[in-house]
Amino acid sequence: MLAAERGAAQNTLLAYRRDLAKLSEFLKTGIAPATAEDLRRFVQTEQIAGVGGATAARRVSTMRQFYRFLQDEGEREDNPAQNIESPSRTRPLPKVLSEAEVDRLLKAAHKRAADRPNLRNLRLVAMLETLYATGLRVSELITLSKETVASGQRMLLIRGKGGRERMVPIGQSARKALGAYLDVLAQHPTYARSNWLFPSNARDGYLTRVRFFQILKELAVEADIPPERISAHVLRHAFATHLLANGADLRSVQKMLGHADISTTQIYTHVLEERKQRLVQELHPLSEKQSRES
Repeated sequence: MLAAERGAAQNTLLAYRRDLAKLSEFLKTGIAPATAEDLRRFVQTEQIAGVGGATAARRVSTMRQFYRFLQDEGEREDNPAQNIESPSRTRPLPKVLSEAEVDRLLKAAHKRAADRPNLRNLRLVAMLETLYATGLRVSELITLSKETVASGQRMLLIRGKGGRERMVPIGQSARKALGAYLDVLAQHPTYARSNWLFPSNARDGYLTRVRFFQILKELAVEADIPPERISAHVLRHAFATHLLANGADLRSVQKMLGHADISTTQIYTHVLEERKQRLVQELHPLSEKQSRES
């Protein structure tokens, strides 16, 4: 049902499968006939075992949906998970790079390409510029097709989680980097025939997320940034954070990131609060800055 009717992503399906397997392992007598008390004991046992808040909350959600499904199918008359209290879930602020750090990272990539303008280095510049310009998930980036960026178009059609499509604008710097990369790619017959934008010899035919992760770590060292602070997801966070800090609204950022629910995007609200405080400090007639200038 999750796959066919809701179009849930593969990672979501795997997570739900693990959650139900964990419940089954705990109950030992099968999960379909479980009582509300059985489920409370399961949640308490998980908490005692030190399971994280996000995982515990997802498992409660999994149980609610599973037993609601059994209800809808006529397999149960009740939903024993309906009133199970979900563990508190505190979402940490996303790790992010400053604009200056992203600039250093981009300059390090461009320096590589300037020193040795080969396919590998031009690909790195194109991937990095595209990632920071669009906020794509790494899985969306590595599976881009050449057709997606044909003719230097200003909008990319992205198919994200659950097969949902969205249009994402892409700036001039990223388009220029992609153009330079594609010109060199066309000179490599093996890769030129591929429909993938970032082809490789990997099993699936495109650069793997693991390899891209490794390349980013190497580049971080060159940019004098601790490698442990760098990942494709950190750059996605940087995209969103820097947009909001420079005046973008939360709803627009939600659409560009491909978040189905605005609540997911609200992890960035601290940026909006900081921006409001800065505006008050800079523009309010009674602020310290305005007082000094007057």
